[in-house]
Amino acid sequence: MHYQLDTLEHDNLGSTVYQLLCNDLLQGRLQPGARLKIRELAEQLGTSVTPVRDAILRLVQEQALAMQSPRDIRVPYMTVERYLEIRAIRIRLEGLAAETAATKAQPADIARLEDIVARNAVAMTAQDIAQGCALNQQFHFALVDIAGLPFLHGILYRIWLQMGPLIAAVYQQGGSAMLDYHYPVMAAMRQGDGAAAALAIGDDILSGGQAILLHLQARQSAG
Repeated sequence: MHYQLDTLEHDNLGSTVYQLLCNDLLQGRLQPGARLKIRELAEQLGTSVTPVRDAILRLVQEQALAMQSPRDIRVPYMTVERYLEIRAIRIRLEGLAAETAATKAQPADIARLEDIVARNAVAMTAQDIAQGCALNQQFHFALVDIAGLPFLHGILYRIWLQMGPLIAAVYQQGGSAMLDYHYPVMAAMRQGDGAAAALAIGDDILSGGQAILLHLQARQSAG
């Protein structure tokens, strides 16, 4: 990872570092097991260790990172049980987002989603995993934005801090299933059919995420 930060006010520096790390988690640039070294990150960012440590401690509190010791901070591996709990929550909450978005979406919103899906298809063809993961995350959060549910956005943001690394770890293994289920979501959005949109995003999380479940089950069995 390489970062470039302009000179920032001290008060803003910690939140800026936090946001950079969040983006790396959300978009899968940090995968399960990845180790974060505070001093190394501080050097990359051109800052002191304090804002980096503060950002990492915040992410540890949010369970997006795990601190085994002050020198051993990693992106945690997820258990099957935790994944199933998160999956059930996502189906309900992202279903609400999709249902609401379908009833509110304007032509510009539909065009925005279509552009994300089209670029995601290109990224998958090119086997650009990083771009594919970033666009996948953008699609899901675009539904929340179109729905106009900012509080829900905050809840899902914390969930995706844990899901982003996991999705990236299996994205290539999941193949076309990681994108195919977005097309029925789009069809429901075009028709303004909230119930169909909720079902479609549920199918995406459940069926499209089957590769994630298999990956976790295999790792847990081996461990």
